[in-house]
Amino acid sequence: MTKTSVFYPQGVCSRKYEITVTDGILEDIQIEGGCNGNLKGLRTLMLGRPAEEVASMLEGIQCGARPTSCPDQISKAIRQML
Repeated sequence: MTKTSVFYPQGVCSRKYEITVTDGILEDIQIEGGCNGNLKGLRTLMLGRPAEEVASMLEGIQCGARPTSCPDQISKAIRQML
């Protein structure tokens, strides 16, 4: 089963995530805005992994003094769609 969801992160530079999960595997994530190179690298590392595993790895990561980060917001987006 394939599910696609759009998430609008808060408190970070990125503006929108479109996530596709198929049978529990993170198949695709499109990230609008944010630190281009870092998020491209992060995207490459996430694809093909179990979505719950990705969410667990990214949860709670902070960006500087902010209480959240793009990875933390991606974790929230994945958990919301699961």
